[in-house]
Amino acid sequence: MSKPRVRVVDLETGGNGPNDVCEIGWQDVVLGGDRTWRVTEERGSLLVNPGRPMSPDTMAVHHILDAQVADAPFWKQVASDILRPAGHIDALAAHRAAFEQRYCTPPFTGGTPWICTWKCALRVWPELPRFSNQMLRYERMPEGLVHEIGLPAHRAMPDAYVTGHHLRDLLNAASLEQCLIWSAEPGLLPRVPSGPDRGKSWDRLSTEALNEFLSDRDIDIRFSAQTELARRGDISEPEVAVPAQRTLL
Repeated sequence: MSKPRVRVVDLETGGNGPNDVCEIGWQDVVLGGDRTWRVTEERGSLLVNPGRPMSPDTMAVHHILDAQVADAPFWKQVASDILRPAGHIDALAAHRAAFEQRYCTPPFTGGTPWICTWKCALRVWPELPRFSNQMLRYERMPEGLVHEIGLPAHRAMPDAYVTGHHLRDLLNAASLEQCLIWSAEPGLLPRVPSGPDRGKSWDRLSTEALNEFLSDRDIDIRFSAQTELARRGDISEPEVAVPAQRTLL
């Protein structure tokens, strides 16, 4: 029986179209015989031809040039091979996974469930001040993370490698099943992100203030306010999402 495995992926893109991927990186995290999750040596990256010239705005982020991807394969040619590797994987993962899911669609993933390390980090490490991939890297200094492998930032393999260390620690703190459930829900923000109550934990707000947040445009803010109101018994519990594919772990 194969070891439980999660594949972390990170994408760099050349635009906002459905096929505008210009690089994909991956890093596997595996459950060992001692029942702890580990970052493996299985990692890599591949340049992808987005099919059209990239904008200066996007090149300024990842520094990938049109000439570097001119002879690379197209996204539709390589996506399935990376997202559905030989051997079983229990989940795909990414930091703020909604971005990767725009491109890594079910026809390429085979419906594999997703873990969002950003949403899980909000739950496991709510005391931290910020939750970006790189801020978590330096706030937490994950054990075993080789600094040079995680560079340069904003390239697909180094970013996937860093995310893989966050995922390892999250899975060693919470079950795979729990991480899948959290990832299917909106983000549970530990504090109010903006406005006059910025920085306050939700339990410090009045019921009136919380009710005002229920009409916010941001789904994560609405969900966070609803969760606190439900904790007080002022409204019913927010609907809890259950991953379509459950696991026996």
